[in-house]
Amino acid sequence: MDDTHNFDKSGVLVSTPSKPVTTECWSCGAMRAAHYCQECGKVQPPAPVDYFAFFGLPYKLNIDTAQLERDFYALSRKLHPDINARANDNEQEWSLEKTSQLNDAYRTLKDPISRTEYLLRLQGVQLEEQSKAATDEARKSGAAKKQVVPADLLEEVFELNMQLEELRAEKKMGGDDPSLKNDLQQHRQQLEAKQAAMLSDLSTAWNWWDAIIDRTAAGEAISDTDRTAALDSMLSIINRRTYIRNLLREIDEVLES
Repeated sequence: MDDTHNFDKSGVLVSTPSKPVTTECWSCGAMRAAHYCQECGKVQPPAPVDYFAFFGLPYKLNIDTAQLERDFYALSRKLHPDINARANDNEQEWSLEKTSQLNDAYRTLKDPISRTEYLLRLQGVQLEEQSKAATDEARKSGAAKKQVVPADLLEEVFELNMQLEELRAEKKMGGDDPSLKNDLQQHRQQLEAKQAAMLSDLSTAWNWWDAIIDRTAAGEAISDTDRTAALDSMLSIINRRTYIRNLLREIDEVLES
């Protein structure tokens, strides 16, 4: 499979990956499949493709995860280094590289959140630095971390931070106020409910994006405004979810300390 993609006028990836390359197998000369020869079974040289292209998928977010799993195991049976242990050095190297590509692609695409984040990155969208790694690095360096509080959570986050600081102070003095712990536990349950609800919001945003991909594939002109709005919708949900995930982690750290 090649790495030729369709882009809009601004250079953003918008449509279906190319179909498998119909070139000859390096070993037997037959017309080969993307990852291995369908005639002789030999592993083919790796190509620099993205994860959607690796599985021959369009750049859509509603995918058949059961089929993805079947494709993963089918490719694993052909590409795994153990299967190609007696092959020549080049084939063994290709097997290792393709298996690594396969594992990374499957792990990313099977999860709804990582799949969304990956597509956003392919579209040139920069995610906010809401990760735990960014938090830890900021703490080490003393630098301010870029972390935007979602507008609808401002009041809730302010109250939560007050509760967290109060319990930290209580523990420093050797106390362990059950009422404070109970308040935090209730807050945690509310945040978990919000996080779960975001998967439904994300599904709606996926449908919006996938419809744009279908319309593009049908030859319809899609405005940059429409495409950006769909991407921004997904980005907002992902950032809110990541922010809540970090709040939940902070609550757990304080409760368990």
